[in-house]
Amino acid sequence: MTQHFSTRQLRFYLTAPSPCPYLDGRFERKVFAHLPLSDGASVNDSLTQIGFRRSQNIAYRPACEACDACVSARLPVERYGFSRSERKILNRNAAFTRHLVEAEATAEQFELLRRYLNARHGGGGMSDMTWPDYVAMVEDTAVRTHIIEYRAPSDGHGPGDLIACALVDLLADGLSLVYSFYDPSLSRNSLGAFVILDHLVQAKLTGLPYVYLGYWVQGSPKMDYKARFRPLELLKPGGWVRLEDIPEGEL
Repeated sequence: MTQHFSTRQLRFYLTAPSPCPYLDGRFERKVFAHLPLSDGASVNDSLTQIGFRRSQNIAYRPACEACDACVSARLPVERYGFSRSERKILNRNAAFTRHLVEAEATAEQFELLRRYLNARHGGGGMSDMTWPDYVAMVEDTAVRTHIIEYRAPSDGHGPGDLIACALVDLLADGLSLVYSFYDPSLSRNSLGAFVILDHLVQAKLTGLPYVYLGYWVQGSPKMDYKARFRPLELLKPGGWVRLEDIPEGEL
């Protein structure tokens, strides 16, 4: 059962407008608050329920003046049925091993991240991420968080090659995928989808009801992929609603 924290105990701030990274010609603003060190995990739980995301020790939510395209999205674990193509993705990557490690940055992870950003997000907002930036992203946290490393089979001389990573928050009611990245040379493996599907499997095994995916942005090539996972729940003014139940004109 989720324990709710009164957001009235937090101080919220509003950013200045800046170009939207998802929809051309639009500007974004965010409302944010610093997560308290003493009770960051429960505060993060409560804020996630009302549409916030975490970045280091900050929780933020879009607060754009003329746009509400960013919508919080999550997958209900018990009601999720893997499609034939999704089962193929899981089987295709079944040889990779999963390792839960502490939220501590490593040079191996950073090298994989740089290759991923250069291949998939060149010129994007994270394309100039440095080693200190990565350390801060992973280690500056007051919540329950960890990294899942996916590795190729070992050749008997140490661990197998690192092929994907996911920074994940453990919430009271689920797993929140903060950021994931993978080997861009393995495009046929659909590693981005695999990480999401594998966390659905892990959430079910541990009895957690949801996997949180961050924001879905209809019409954004960077974010629209999330709508391929069904059933998908979106946070609307009246609460969480299945995407299929929302009239097209109200998305």
